[in-house]
Amino acid sequence: MLAQRPHPGVPGSPLIRFAVVTVLTGIGAGLGGMALGLLLHLIQHLAYGYSITQLVGHESFYEGVVAASAGRRVAVLVLCGLIAGCGWFVIYRYARPLVSIKKAVASDDPRMPPVTTTAHALLQIITVALGSPLGREVAPREIGSLLAGWLSHYAGLTVEQSRLMVACGAGAGLAAVYNVPFGGAIFVLEVLLRSFELRVVIPALVTSVIAAVVAWLGLGDESQYVVPHFGLTANLVTWSIVMGPLFGVAAFAFVQLTTKARAAAPKGWTLPLLSLVNFAIIGVLAVSFPQILGNGKTPAQLGFSNELTIGLAGTLLVIKVAITTSSLRAGAQGGLLTPGMSNGALLAIVLGGIWTLMWPGTPMGAFAIVGATAFLASSMKMPITALILMVEFTRVDHDFIVAMLCAVAGSIATNRLLELRMQAQQARSSSASSELKGAAISRG
Repeated sequence: MLAQRPHPGVPGSPLIRFAVVTVLTGIGAGLGGMALGLLLHLIQHLAYGYSITQLVGHESFYEGVVAASAGRRVAVLVLCGLIAGCGWFVIYRYARPLVSIKKAVASDDPRMPPVTTTAHALLQIITVALGSPLGREVAPREIGSLLAGWLSHYAGLTVEQSRLMVACGAGAGLAAVYNVPFGGAIFVLEVLLRSFELRVVIPALVTSVIAAVVAWLGLGDESQYVVPHFGLTANLVTWSIVMGPLFGVAAFAFVQLTTKARAAAPKGWTLPLLSLVNFAIIGVLAVSFPQILGNGKTPAQLGFSNELTIGLAGTLLVIKVAITTSSLRAGAQGGLLTPGMSNGALLAIVLGGIWTLMWPGTPMGAFAIVGATAFLASSMKMPITALILMVEFTRVDHDFIVAMLCAVAGSIATNRLLELRMQAQQARSSSASSELKGAAISRG
């Protein structure tokens, strides 16, 4: 266990050491998130051959993919499959076991293995840049937590303080890579620590704000999505109340699919083969549907900007869910934040299109933002964080939050009811199995 004693050569009172580690965690997570973000852009530009001289520019990843030839898309995804399969096979076979952020936060020694964690994070960034449908948000969180854990160790912080710093490092990494300082802090409080005590709130806010500001040096102070102005209407609020539960059902099904896919993923010699086949198929699909490449930001942006038809949105939704699940099943790693948000936006356009047949007048982009928030809230089990993230992502007007809240409430409530029902069924099944075993023993 970590003791409350300074590391040799580290002077100062416990409070001063904690304050120093807090600031350094924010700076380190900001630099790490910025570096990963720039690496992502560099690989994207080199792979698809666009804006080589300007990593952070006005030409989007989607525009670069569309400009690339069909053969280049397939080739890049084949390369992605080789890197993903061979990379994670080597990690599972030869590296120290991975330590998740949640496990580190709950550990008496929250330090994460530096080589394994760094390699794991870099593989996620590289594969997402090449076109993997999984999210990139886990990588900067892991780097932030890694730095925080070792800084806490060298400063001789207590176990409780070290756990807090590891959680703050994860939130700061998220804040840096997406420019969401408030969202990063709320993620720490709601998801990782499940506490809103003042002693937790202050370091969470400080680290996330510092990280976001530091990342501006390389990534700029811009929102993730550019959306037109959407006003709040009775039409939209009514739709949000009625459709909210449907997003809870869809998110529940998505989580079940992805959880089973992760559990069945190979870690042996079949991993490279399955990964290569999976990403080659994605490359072929991208010839006709370039929108599917990447973590889901492209379809989300197109949805928010009113650039998708109902039919195309439905098609992309089916393909995105399929390739996200298949990529996890093939052994690839990555987050599900942006993929979940993208699924919600696409589903909302389909449901919104049906709704407008009866009550027209609301833009598809408004439906998409509300649906993305509701789906993300349930799929990641973080209603407050999802709401804050979407506000920072899109910078919608504050009155628009009313519709988002209505949809999130219905989505979360329905999702929770489905979870309780599943738990009850599992309990009954387990009880029946125990009774059968007991009866068999008695007869024996």
